[in-house]
Amino acid sequence: MLFTDETERPVNVLTGDTPEYSQASVDEVRAFAAGIDRDTPQIALPASVEAQIETASKPYTAAAFFHFKVTGSLKRHRAYHAAYNSDRFSVEFKADYESGNLTITVEEKDC
Repeated sequence: MLFTDETERPVNVLTGDTPEYSQASVDEVRAFAAGIDRDTPQIALPASVEAQIETASKPYTAAAFFHFKVTGSLKRHRAYHAAYNSDRFSVEFKADYESGNLTITVEEKDC
């Protein structure tokens, strides 16, 4: 599951407010993920409430688009990673932060 507007955020029990650092919009998250300069494209995943509180950090974190938390298994993570690094396959992905869905398409290239 990707970060969405429904991502759980901490609430101050004394005030009932969400801390400033835990507030983020889908547009902010989309820009964050697009702005990461790495060889492997990144997506934004929800940060745990515990991590947000302990580090006073944003409610999202970066991960490679084929991260096992999104693909559902280490086996699929490794398969997508291998395909992405291969010259034999074309790998594309679409991160939909409104729905929280990630679509990964792998096609074998014509040799």
